[in-house]
Amino acid sequence: MKVGILGCGAIANIITNFAVEGKLGVDLKFFYDRDMERAENLASQVDGRVVLDIKEMLEHVDLVIEAASPQAVVDIIPEILKKGKDVIIMSIGALMDSKLRENLENIARENNSRIYAPSGAIVGLDGIKAASIGKISEVSLVTRKPPKSLGISADKETILYEGEAKDAVRKFPMNINVAAALSIACNKEVNVKIIADPNVDRNSHYVHIVGDFGEFRTITQNMRCSINPKTSVLAAYSAIKLLKSLNENLRIGT
Repeated sequence: MKVGILGCGAIANIITNFAVEGKLGVDLKFFYDRDMERAENLASQVDGRVVLDIKEMLEHVDLVIEAASPQAVVDIIPEILKKGKDVIIMSIGALMDSKLRENLENIARENNSRIYAPSGAIVGLDGIKAASIGKISEVSLVTRKPPKSLGISADKETILYEGEAKDAVRKFPMNINVAAALSIACNKEVNVKIIADPNVDRNSHYVHIVGDFGEFRTITQNMRCSINPKTSVLAAYSAIKLLKSLNENLRIGT
């Protein structure tokens, strides 16, 4: 399987490192970013090719990893799907727009392409998807991050947001993909609290789910990517595992 990357930031760096070590399970060859230097740096590590326009890679790849921004999902993903290519969307917050999500699903269906969204920076998403088969009565998320990860300065614990996921995603588009993943997975609005805490050095997510299946809680404390503290290493790992699973004969989990 030949793969291209749209957006050559922190997540793309981690994915490329795995490709260099031969641990990716796919052929990573094409790179696009508005910053040509970033794209060229990654491409050089795997003897890949930088493209000036995303369309230049579409005749040569089977799948494109979006690791750029929510706006890239709006502007570029439809064209990729129309070419019959599969996509992995990392900026899952964009999919909180139900009209956009429905449009992308329709395009994918019409062109026999697939849309994948990795579990990202939390654990337990398989369990949430299973629980959603029944009735979920309550789902909440508390995200706690160092102020730098949220792009602010603060010398004490500060609640930046408390409310519904759909609004959290709009206000913190580069930081709250977890809320979007939860909402979409369980098809229910998630109650979200975002806390900037100068006393922590990891991005943490506390999830609480109640439904007719019972109840569970998860706590994920993520190491931040050295290139971009807004990005959790686990988010990149989830994309890598998804890529590897596409070629696996045995899959565990949903």
